[in-house]
Amino acid sequence: MPIHYRPSGSTANELVADIEAAVRDGRLQPGAALPAVRSLAAELRLSPATVASAYRDLGVKGIARGHKRAGTRITGAPPTAPRPPLVVPSGVRDLIAGSPDPALLPAFPPLVARRAGPVSPRLYGDAPMSPELADLAAARFRADGIDPGHLAVVGGALDGVERVVGAWLRPGDRLAVEDPGYPPLLDLLAAMGITPVPVGLDEFGARPQALADALAAGCHAVVLVPRAQSPTGAAWDTARAAELSAVLARHPDVLVVEDDHAGDVAGAPALTVGSGRDRWVTIRSISKSLGPDLRLAVLAGDAVSIARVEGRQALGTGWVSYLLQETVAALWRDPRVAGLLERARAAYAQRREHLIGELAQRGVVASGRSGMAVWVRVADELGVTSALLGRGWAVAPGERFRIASPPGIRIGIGTLTPAESARLAADLSECMTRRPRRTD
Repeated sequence: MPIHYRPSGSTANELVADIEAAVRDGRLQPGAALPAVRSLAAELRLSPATVASAYRDLGVKGIARGHKRAGTRITGAPPTAPRPPLVVPSGVRDLIAGSPDPALLPAFPPLVARRAGPVSPRLYGDAPMSPELADLAAARFRADGIDPGHLAVVGGALDGVERVVGAWLRPGDRLAVEDPGYPPLLDLLAAMGITPVPVGLDEFGARPQALADALAAGCHAVVLVPRAQSPTGAAWDTARAAELSAVLARHPDVLVVEDDHAGDVAGAPALTVGSGRDRWVTIRSISKSLGPDLRLAVLAGDAVSIARVEGRQALGTGWVSYLLQETVAALWRDPRVAGLLERARAAYAQRREHLIGELAQRGVVASGRSGMAVWVRVADELGVTSALLGRGWAVAPGERFRIASPPGIRIGIGTLTPAESARLAADLSECMTRRPRRTD
């Protein structure tokens, strides 16, 4: 598509800032083509290397992406601010989000404040973490071989990642991330000025050699998802966890953050590679298991990391509401909720396996060892997602998740029925046999 904006700047950083501002204020729309490197270099009297460096930086930030013969274009949802959700037309089955099934979430219990007077049971000067929640969380971490000696509570998994990473890293630092990975994490790193370094995956999570290469490139930290990896559903087994631990042992100063966002309903065993290191944090969110509106995650980690998280939290929000904390504690104590979580684990596993099996019968390879999504490699993301939309299915294009990994699509299976799986597999198989467009 033609553009009516021309980038300006006398350095690579100025050029990046100018393009980012144009995206932010709407002068550059998603899909817009940026000028060719040599053309813009001649126009601005810069070296081609300077312009190429700026375009690479835009790619790292997720603002633009190179498309070979199609040139460099603004991405579908550039993260100059949080990416807006993809719009699903009326009447189309929405399989974009990896959300839990509302029918498999527990009802919130009634809570009675334990103090007379204020609505909240917590007062100034109390511990930031409810003692009851702390006891229950410690027992859960300990059962999974994770040291619960130092705990904190934050407003969700991504809030935990931001607080932990911000406690150790500064703008310009490099952080290893899984590729493909979680788009809000990539957007968060861009907002923090931290450079993501991609680590390739297979069905068992981050590949050891890819992690070794990223750490050798000077990464100060790594964020790993041990199970229910988004978007691929990858999950560690004991062999992969041991291999990753061996790689990390050669880099004792690297911060290791484990984002165990699906927790109780991930559908794979809990494993860790961080506990016992000098700098480590494991984050357990309850959004997938107990409900997305319960904005809460519990952190276990080394003493310094946890102290820095709580110290910075005290200067801002102060603490996570005890009403939320005691709601989670009440749900964790309820044996009926434990039974519901077991049913949810089994249901999500069955839905994943059913869709993967239906696709396999039609010659389509898909991955999803855990979690609430299935990942399918495709040659033409735009062509396949558009064709599926025409048949009544909305799935997520892989561009939102990728840095350098091959194209694909993510299918949310949280509420997918067996009958839908069969129809979707048939439609996807037909859409993939169409002649691919050149988009990457």
